[in-house]
Amino acid sequence: MAATGGAPGTGTRTPSIAFFDVDETLIAPKSMFSFLEFYFHNSARPAGSYERVVAELREAAAQGAPRQDVNRRYYRLMRGESADRLRAMGREWFAVTSLKPGFWHFPVVERLRRHRAAGDLVVLLSGSFFACLEPIRETVGAHWALGTRPTLRGSQLTGEVLVPMIGAAKGTAARAAAAVRGVRLTDCTAYGDHSSDLSLLSAVGRPVAVGQDPALGAHADRHGWERIRLTVAPSPTGSAAVEAEQGHPQLSKKETAR
Repeated sequence: MAATGGAPGTGTRTPSIAFFDVDETLIAPKSMFSFLEFYFHNSARPAGSYERVVAELREAAAQGAPRQDVNRRYYRLMRGESADRLRAMGREWFAVTSLKPGFWHFPVVERLRRHRAAGDLVVLLSGSFFACLEPIRETVGAHWALGTRPTLRGSQLTGEVLVPMIGAAKGTAARAAAAVRGVRLTDCTAYGDHSSDLSLLSAVGRPVAVGQDPALGAHADRHGWERIRLTVAPSPTGSAAVEAEQGHPQLSKKETAR
């Protein structure tokens, strides 16, 4: 599906939906692993627990386990945990981590702002979950955040999830959102960084490939999709500090308060 139309904020256009993958698209780190490290280090886990668990998850992926299965294994690590505690820890994690240099992909954050200014509904789609997504959504001013939903028994996580928001699930979510809003998917925009985002990107009329994933980049080039090629962020000193400050979502509270 070839990209159509221009970037948001150019010319006359009908407000629609802009879908954003989160990890390594809107932000640089993988929020699930970044949060998991914070969670383990603040949960009286034995030394080395985080490293061991991450090694096991990576080994499963290397052995060919589907991303959806690895996603499910991740949430089993939090079986019995309180949702309220995780939500509070997510805000603590974000308050610390979001201020680190390179956390935000500013070119993508700027696109999100332009979509908001154009009146688009901004929807985050991620395999991550509420602890990470809620503070990110609030800070950038996205309207919805649709992530993997851990199942609860009372107020505690069971360790299982409903459908992981990965791969085909993102395309399904985009179609459902468009149906709810009564807009055409051909008028929608989506941003993703990995070949697993192809279901989402292929569903809309304006797909944007972010970053340097070889498989996604090759697909984007074959189909004439727009690409945002990210570079490593410079250290925030001198002129780079000014650029980072101007682009930091937390410095634009009026804009995000809607």
